[in-house]
Amino acid sequence: MISVAKVQRRNAWRYYVRGVAFGDGRRPVGQALKDAQEMAGLPPGVWRGRGLAALGLTAGQTVTERQMELVFGEGRHPDADRMERELLDDGEDPETARLATVLGQPIEEIEQRKQTPLIALDFVFRPQASLVVLWALGEARTRQVIERAHERAIAATLSWLEDEVAEVRWASGRERAKAPALVVAAFRHYDNRNGFPLLHEHCLILNRAQRPDGSWYALDTVRLYKHIVAADTLYTLEMTTEVCEKLGLATVPREVTAGLRPVMEIAGVDQELIDWSSTRRRRIEDVLEGITDEYVKKHGHLPGERARHGLAWWAAQETRPDKKTPRPLDQLLAWWRVSALLKFGQRMVDGLLQRCQAAGAAIRARVGPLVDTALATVDVAAVVFTVRGVFSRRHVLAEARRHLMETLRGRAYVPGIDSHIADRALERYGRQLTVPQKGRRTPAPDQLSYTADFAWPIRWWIAGTDGKPPRESSRYERARVASLALQNAIRAALTAPPAIRDEAPAATTSAAPPAGDREHDQAAPHAVDHPGRDAARTPAQRAAAIQAHQQAAMPEEYLEGRTTAPETWMTSPQNLARIAALTHAAEARGRTVEEQADQTRQADQAKQAPAADPGSQQHHPAQPDQGRGAGGRGG
Repeated sequence: MISVAKVQRRNAWRYYVRGVAFGDGRRPVGQALKDAQEMAGLPPGVWRGRGLAALGLTAGQTVTERQMELVFGEGRHPDADRMERELLDDGEDPETARLATVLGQPIEEIEQRKQTPLIALDFVFRPQASLVVLWALGEARTRQVIERAHERAIAATLSWLEDEVAEVRWASGRERAKAPALVVAAFRHYDNRNGFPLLHEHCLILNRAQRPDGSWYALDTVRLYKHIVAADTLYTLEMTTEVCEKLGLATVPREVTAGLRPVMEIAGVDQELIDWSSTRRRRIEDVLEGITDEYVKKHGHLPGERARHGLAWWAAQETRPDKKTPRPLDQLLAWWRVSALLKFGQRMVDGLLQRCQAAGAAIRARVGPLVDTALATVDVAAVVFTVRGVFSRRHVLAEARRHLMETLRGRAYVPGIDSHIADRALERYGRQLTVPQKGRRTPAPDQLSYTADFAWPIRWWIAGTDGKPPRESSRYERARVASLALQNAIRAALTAPPAIRDEAPAATTSAAPPAGDREHDQAAPHAVDHPGRDAARTPAQRAAAIQAHQQAAMPEEYLEGRTTAPETWMTSPQNLARIAALTHAAEARGRTVEEQADQTRQADQAKQAPAADPGSQQHHPAQPDQGRGAGGRGG
């Protein structure tokens, strides 16, 4: 998972060298960063990225306090002191010597325009909670595998950002160029502010990169923000896959918020252990639940993707504790183990990896390393369309990576299959909305907007739990329904006998691929199949095997009646009775409100009417409760 924060203030580097670089603690004033890190047993920060060569740095080199001040505080070369001295010795004036060490536009010029300079972006990488538990309570080899996978996943994500996303801009954003070389300062942390395990890494991406001509300009940070979700799914997919392959594990979906996308966690890690390690997350979730309820009451629907991120950030700020005193990893590991042993017992703690491997073996026995690119294309396109309506390639790419996580369940995948699925989804099911205009720059492929021509899935109600009322199905749940409906139509068309296939209804055949589709006549170029697969299988036999695999790999909750067949689920006797009861209760409440409003209106009229003689009052029919209400006021 990845979260992003802006580094804007000129003195923000002090926060990082005094806190973030010191294990998110509070470094004593006057103590050098290197000495403080060594005394506390904390790892030093390291440089990452392809842009280091232009600054005379190498990957893995330690980040010093002076370099942080120069690069992230003043926007200058990390070796600016030496460069400035040499220029002064050559007779240059101080101002010219200083400007020669500045990377891009000086910060002072930006501030003179009454603008706030964006110095860097803080990307925080952290694995799923179940992986954190395995890392904190596992043996030395388990921790080594997880830390190595964490490093490799971060490196893969940064490389993808450099290759596909990063761009520099100038001329007020009218001109752009690829920036395949970022400058990153990385700081690793082992715990959260409550002292419980939370392996994560702060990666400060400098808001400067080189153009092809060697000049330094600002990054297009808006573009980076737009690709956060795609980068997040890549990091999670890379790390989870490597850990599962190295340790023989598998993943299972864990629903964090009802109606929203589940998190793929390591199978066999008990929920109690996840709750034990996620003390801060529990506090955030408690506050987030209240904030989300208020949002639903105000807007009448569940928050969307952007709103969820905003609400989560607000809940995190509301529950953020004070800084702690950092501890070496050895002490933290010992304390975590003692805490878990006291709470759960030795058998549960020591047998954690074995339980995970047993659960993983059971899942791997029924889920082979196979991906059907045709069904994956349908799944990705239908889910993205239902959730967003209008989408870009980055949304489809992120969903393709989620599909790989849900389908392979931790199995290895062929590199590039995510891009292949995304491109096929856009090619086969996407309808481009962006129209290039004459005289303007042709938009890049990842700047194009698309939609699809799928049928919009109907809404339905899901029974509430823990005394909560039924809720309307979320966009994600409707997206799963739309995807599975199309996939089932394709499977039915492919596995049916030729006579039945020829007589298939139009709705089914329209969802099925053409008869000459090469993806079903032969193995797709990126498909991963069982090692000993019989190459002589017919297309129908292969489709049947793929259907069995997809059904085995798909999370169980997706196969329930309410998700795969909403029309049947909606009209079941139990739910019809429940909906009828809710309708009667709502009508009763409406009648009560109307009666109270009538009584109030009649009382106001009686109060404003002129006094009449007793005889005349006898000729008027008595209104319900009018005499009692008037008598109450008169008495």
